[in-house]
Amino acid sequence: MLDTKSEAQSLRPAFQLIDYARFVIPSVIGVMALLLPIPFRDSINIGMGILSTLIQETLDASLPLLATVVIFISMLVTVVMQAMAKRVGFSTIISQFAKRPVWSLFVVGRVALVSRITAALASGAVLLQIGPAWLVSDTTGGVILNNLIPVLLVIFFIAPFLLPLLTEFGLMELVGTLLRKIFRPLFRLPGRAAIDALASWMGAAPVGVVITTQQYEQGYYTDREAATIATTFSVVSVAFAFVIIEFIGLVHLFLPYYGTVLVAGVMAAIVMPRIPPLSRKSDNYYAPIGKQLAEESPRTRSLLSWGLELAILRARRAPAWPVILRRAWINVLDIWFTLLPLIMTIGTLALVLAEHTPIFRWAALPFVPFLELLGVPDASAAATALLVGFADQFLPAILGQSIVSEHTRFVIACASVTQLVYISEVGALILNSKIPVTLGELFLIFLLRTIITVPVIALVAHLLF
Repeated sequence: MLDTKSEAQSLRPAFQLIDYARFVIPSVIGVMALLLPIPFRDSINIGMGILSTLIQETLDASLPLLATVVIFISMLVTVVMQAMAKRVGFSTIISQFAKRPVWSLFVVGRVALVSRITAALASGAVLLQIGPAWLVSDTTGGVILNNLIPVLLVIFFIAPFLLPLLTEFGLMELVGTLLRKIFRPLFRLPGRAAIDALASWMGAAPVGVVITTQQYEQGYYTDREAATIATTFSVVSVAFAFVIIEFIGLVHLFLPYYGTVLVAGVMAAIVMPRIPPLSRKSDNYYAPIGKQLAEESPRTRSLLSWGLELAILRARRAPAWPVILRRAWINVLDIWFTLLPLIMTIGTLALVLAEHTPIFRWAALPFVPFLELLGVPDASAAATALLVGFADQFLPAILGQSIVSEHTRFVIACASVTQLVYISEVGALILNSKIPVTLGELFLIFLLRTIITVPVIALVAHLLF
């Protein structure tokens, strides 16, 4: 592994203008594209979000069809690969495609195969409106194929090409060094985790998860840190938070609403890394790469000076642009062919269970006394609305919209944003990554976040109503 400190001390006098340019130019472009808030129409967005919105508006009705085609290609090629593997064996197939990362996306196990076949059948049924209403309606499969997947399809066509501007040219090193003394004691995380949170906050939660996944696989986060950041710092965007509060009919309370979300979110970010299951994750780095992060700084150097030096060194080692573009394109195909079928399958199943079975109502019963103790009106309806947030982040707002009490609707709106872990998108992304988190752990994290944040939210609600 590179001895960053010794290299920094020896190379510092040799820095040239071109070295600073290698760090500054890509990083500034990355900040402008992915972190800088820009007024856009009646809301605030980032450059990538604005571009994504314009592409979605241009393609509009074509996106569900394109998504269905992608899912069908994923299914067909995977079935062919499965048939080939039966004839020559999985080990032979894997060895043949070890240097062909695109083809390796289709060499999967039985669970992924079933998921892709199910996703293809479900997306085809929803697109053609052929099949039972519980599957193809606008509250189940239609939400996933027509509303959620088109957004992800476009965002993840753009994001892999822009994210390297934040992660490959030194910005993470600079920010991580400057914020280390805050993030380590407060959140038990490297300072560079602030970039993941900002990218989520100003853009979209999946963007933060992708950054975290890439940083973990490059050796900059441990198992515990990656799991914590992905489930605690992948905050929803300001724009989406506004959509939630507007949908639930309390847009006039946006400022106290978002202030409450921030306070409750910080509280959860402080507590969650200190309790199981996150506290029990190992501090080992991703095995194939090992530790690449060097946070120690010389006592004679300021944090700014040392952080800038590490940033320039990182920019010097950045891959060539053809390599970056090739990796980005492989990431696009990885997300399209592996993640979209998973989201179609898991998301649709979760929504069908939420809409057409009493499972979530039964599971929410233990939350009723908890909400009654906090003085939340209509606790039974609120408990169900809060629990279905694990299926999809927008579901609590849908169920809570008809509740008469503004007090209760405020609690639901805040909680739906601070719960963070929802299986139709962020959860599926994490499960599809190499970050060591199971489905059961995700659900436990979801419950714990709810238990931690709702009392804070309820206290604010009592002050407002």
